[in-house]
Amino acid sequence: MNFIDLLKTIILGMVEGLTEFAPVSSTGHMIIVDDMWLNSKEFLTQYVANTFKVVIQLGSILAVVVVFKDRFINLLGLDRLFGKKKPAIPEGPGHNRLKLSQVIVGLIPAAVLGVLFEDYIDEHLFSINTVLIGLVIGAFFMIAADYFAPKQPKVETVDQMTYRQAFSIGLMQCLSLWPGFSRSGSTISGGVLLGMSHRAAADFTFIMAVPVMCGASFLSLLKNWEYFTMDALPYFIAGFISAFIFALISIRFFLKLINRVKLVPFAIYRIILAAVIYLLFIM
Repeated sequence: MNFIDLLKTIILGMVEGLTEFAPVSSTGHMIIVDDMWLNSKEFLTQYVANTFKVVIQLGSILAVVVVFKDRFINLLGLDRLFGKKKPAIPEGPGHNRLKLSQVIVGLIPAAVLGVLFEDYIDEHLFSINTVLIGLVIGAFFMIAADYFAPKQPKVETVDQMTYRQAFSIGLMQCLSLWPGFSRSGSTISGGVLLGMSHRAAADFTFIMAVPVMCGASFLSLLKNWEYFTMDALPYFIAGFISAFIFALISIRFFLKLINRVKLVPFAIYRIILAAVIYLLFIM
């Protein structure tokens, strides 16, 4: 095991954790940082490197579960099992509460398209050029969402959202199948355009991310299980822990910030990042 290579996996975990749930595209950052700088395929084979990127995503997923633990306890009906006499999540206005069925409805569109076009996406869309396109178009979509959003959101908390809004946000999530577009960027923007507060849209985005990422990670691990070797285990552990720690920090910070700064600053960052990468590495 090489210390420098181990440090590279920690950096990749940090990049994954910091960007997975911010509307800046974690896939885009991973492709840019790894392909243009760290090049994990030099010390991990191509297939092991792909599996590594899946494993560190699980660290980010665990961070979401920790932050939203009460919400997941409630969604899965585990309040009594955990000895909670009162609901883990207080009932919202009108005695509503987000339901598991609403989360499932939101997952359907991207799940269907993802299964249908998985091979095409893997073969044709994972490149620097396509990521840059996703970064820029996604940024303008986010700016438009803030510009056209109602001044007074009709849905202040995720517990007030409807099934129609859940499905519509699910449709917006399909945009994130294009690498660089960003899952959180597309779904938060979609939620805001539907009259939700930025925080409510972000909460629903993060909750939906857990089954989406778990499913994608499970399928990828199943597909590449033979490349999971003991020699690579220290790298996997280091990347996983790094992604978990930095995702935990990133999620808590982002949720406190999003209602105040909204989406435009993230959009500007995406455009600047795309311009810098284009000027330095493509021109």
